[in-house]
Amino acid sequence: MGLIDFLKKAFTKPYATISVAEAKELLDSGATLVDVRSTQEWRSGRAPKARHIPLDRLQAGTAGIPQGRPVIAMCQSGVRSASAAQLLAAKGYESYSLRGGMTAWRHAGETVR
Repeated sequence: MGLIDFLKKAFTKPYATISVAEAKELLDSGATLVDVRSTQEWRSGRAPKARHIPLDRLQAGTAGIPQGRPVIAMCQSGVRSASAAQLLAAKGYESYSLRGGMTAWRHAGETVR
Protein backbone atom coordinates (compact mmCIF):
# COMPACT_ATOMS: atom_id res chain seq x y z
CA MET A 1 0.00 0.00 0.00
CA GLY A 2 1.41 3.37 -1.00
CA LEU A 3 1.41 6.52 1.09
CA ILE A 4 -1.58 8.00 -0.76
CA ASP A 5 -3.68 4.87 -0.20
CA PHE A 6 -2.64 4.78 3.46
CA LEU A 7 -3.64 8.43 3.96
CA LYS A 8 -6.96 7.97 2.19
CA LYS A 9 -7.79 5.01 4.40
CA ALA A 10 -6.64 6.83 7.55
CA PHE A 11 -8.74 9.93 6.86
CA THR A 12 -11.84 8.41 5.27
CA LYS A 13 -14.87 7.97 7.48
CA PRO A 14 -16.12 4.37 7.58
CA TYR A 15 -19.72 5.63 7.53
CA ALA A 16 -21.77 8.22 5.67
CA THR A 17 -23.60 11.24 7.02
CA ILE A 18 -27.07 11.49 5.50
CA SER A 19 -30.01 13.89 5.42
CA VAL A 20 -33.48 13.21 6.78
CA ALA A 21 -34.76 12.56 3.24
CA GLU A 22 -31.99 10.02 2.60
CA ALA A 23 -32.69 8.38 5.97
CA LYS A 24 -36.38 8.05 5.08
CA GLU A 25 -35.46 6.30 1.82
CA LEU A 26 -33.19 3.87 3.66
CA LEU A 27 -35.87 3.21 6.28
CA ASP A 28 -38.40 2.48 3.53
CA SER A 29 -35.88 -0.06 2.18
CA GLY A 30 -35.55 -1.88 5.51
CA ALA A 31 -32.80 0.00 7.36
CA THR A 32 -32.75 0.02 11.16
CA LEU A 33 -32.96 3.38 12.95
CA VAL A 34 -31.11 3.48 16.28
CA ASP A 35 -31.65 6.42 18.63
CA VAL A 36 -28.54 6.78 20.81
CA ARG A 37 -29.82 9.62 23.01
CA SER A 38 -30.34 9.43 26.76
CA THR A 39 -33.55 8.03 28.21
CA GLN A 40 -34.73 11.53 29.12
CA GLU A 41 -34.18 12.73 25.54
CA TRP A 42 -35.93 9.63 24.18
CA ARG A 43 -38.97 10.34 26.35
CA SER A 44 -39.15 13.91 25.02
CA GLY A 45 -39.99 12.62 21.53
CA ARG A 46 -38.70 10.07 19.07
CA ALA A 47 -39.00 8.90 15.49
CA PRO A 48 -41.69 6.22 15.21
CA LYS A 49 -39.44 3.44 13.81
CA ALA A 50 -36.48 4.11 16.12
CA ARG A 51 -34.98 1.59 18.53
CA HIS A 52 -33.61 3.16 21.69
CA ILE A 53 -30.05 2.08 22.45
CA PRO A 54 -28.19 4.81 24.36
CA LEU A 55 -24.64 5.37 23.14
CA ASP A 56 -23.03 3.99 26.30
CA ARG A 57 -25.02 0.77 25.94
CA LEU A 58 -24.17 0.55 22.24
CA GLN A 59 -20.48 0.79 23.14
CA ALA A 60 -20.91 -2.36 25.25
CA GLY A 61 -22.55 -4.34 22.42
CA THR A 62 -24.81 -4.03 19.42
CA ALA A 63 -27.89 -5.18 21.38
CA GLY A 64 -29.32 -7.40 18.66
CA ILE A 65 -29.13 -4.93 15.78
CA PRO A 66 -29.56 -7.11 12.70
CA GLN A 67 -26.53 -7.54 10.45
CA GLY A 68 -26.93 -7.37 6.70
CA ARG A 69 -29.01 -4.23 6.51
CA PRO A 70 -28.12 -0.56 6.87
CA VAL A 71 -28.19 1.05 10.32
CA ILE A 72 -28.88 4.75 10.81
CA ALA A 73 -27.73 6.31 14.08
CA MET A 74 -29.68 9.29 15.41
CA CYS A 75 -29.06 11.60 18.38
CA GLN A 76 -30.18 15.14 19.19
CA SER A 77 -27.83 17.07 16.90
CA GLY A 78 -25.65 14.56 15.02
CA VAL A 79 -22.53 14.45 17.20
CA ARG A 80 -23.22 11.26 19.19
CA SER A 81 -24.72 9.59 16.15
CA ALA A 82 -21.41 10.07 14.32
CA SER A 83 -19.65 8.23 17.16
CA ALA A 84 -22.29 5.51 17.03
CA ALA A 85 -22.01 5.15 13.24
CA GLN A 86 -18.24 4.85 13.51
CA LEU A 87 -18.58 2.22 16.24
CA LEU A 88 -21.12 0.26 14.17
CA ALA A 89 -18.94 0.44 11.06
CA ALA A 90 -16.03 -0.98 13.07
CA LYS A 91 -18.29 -3.92 13.97
CA GLY A 92 -19.07 -4.62 10.31
CA TYR A 93 -22.34 -2.73 9.85
CA GLU A 94 -23.22 -0.53 6.90
CA SER A 95 -23.75 2.54 9.05
CA TYR A 96 -24.96 6.09 8.66
CA SER A 97 -25.21 9.15 10.90
CA LEU A 98 -28.29 11.35 10.60
CA ARG A 99 -27.10 14.90 9.94
CA GLY A 100 -28.73 17.25 12.45
CA GLY A 101 -30.33 14.41 14.45
CA MET A 102 -33.77 14.83 16.01
CA THR A 103 -33.53 18.58 15.51
CA ALA A 104 -33.34 18.06 11.74
CA TRP A 105 -36.02 15.34 11.91
CA ARG A 106 -38.43 17.76 13.58
CA HIS A 107 -37.54 20.65 11.24
CA ALA A 108 -38.27 18.40 8.26
CA GLY A 109 -41.81 17.93 9.60
CA GLU A 110 -41.37 14.22 10.25
CA THR A 111 -43.55 12.41 12.77
CA VAL A 112 -42.41 12.50 16.39
CA ARG A 113 -44.04 10.36 19.07
